[in-house]
Order: sequence, then C-alpha cells, then structure tokens
Amino acid sequence: MNNTPIIIERLYNAPVDMVWKALTDKAQMKQWYFDVDDFKPEVGFNFQFAGQGKEGEAYIHLCTVTEVVPQKKLTYSWKYQGYEGISYVSFDLTAVGHQTKVVLTHTGIETFPATANNAFAKENFEMGWNHITGISLKDFVEPKK
Repeated sequence: MNNTPIIIERLYNAPVDMVWKALTDKAQMKQWYFDVDDFKPEVGFNFQFAGQGKEGEAYIHLCTVTEVVPQKKLTYSWKYQGYEGISYVSFDLTAVGHQTKVVLTHTGIETFPATANNAFAKENFEMGWNHITGISLKDFVEPKK
C-alpha cells in the first residue's frame, strides 16, 4: 500500500490575498473548484459537495476544516459518504515577490477502500489535483492577457 502523499507545487502570478480568497470564498470556489453549498475558513466548519468519477458515478464529499492560518494555510478532511477512509487536503501559501507559491498536500488516500472501478486510486487523485491546480485555479487567479 502506497502511503506517500500527493504533493503538488504551483507558482501563480497573483498575490497571496487573491489566491487565499479563491480558496476560501464560497462564491469564488464555485467558479473554479466545486459547487460547495457553504464554506467558511473556520476550524470545525463542515461542508460537502457532489463530485463525479471517471465513469459518471456520483460521490458526495464530506469535509471538515481542521486548520486555518489566514493567508498561509488551509487544511480540511476529505471523505466520501457511504465509504470508509479519511484523508486530508492542505493548501500552503507563500508569497514569492508578487507571486504566490501554493503547495497542495493530500494525505491518507490509502485509507479509502479498493473499488471495482479503482475510483479511489492515487492516480485519479493526482490527475484531478493536477487539473485543479494547474488549470482551474491558475486560470481563475491569473489575469487574462
């Protein structure tokens, strides 16, 4: 079993406050991330959203904010309704001049069950996070030219 976390590092041409707001403002999250009903960057805040697997299967994501350091770090648990296992997603932000370095870390994926369609395979998470951080968030926070 592979316990190695997914770690993705990105540098955005946007200030920290803009990236932080994209990660924590529910209206902005709906534009680039998932359609969350509500979100508050407060420890203990529960939120959920629907997601879809590669074959169109629906999954309800259940999350709880576990750590907030404004403008620096956001962590929440990530599990699936009706399935065992719990993982944690962290976004660490660092100002690099006028840019923002974001390090996304997703740990605990190995706690999810094996499924016939490999829905919880590490490669699927890697593909998803690479798209979310490398395309969706990037396009949202970087000014269009």
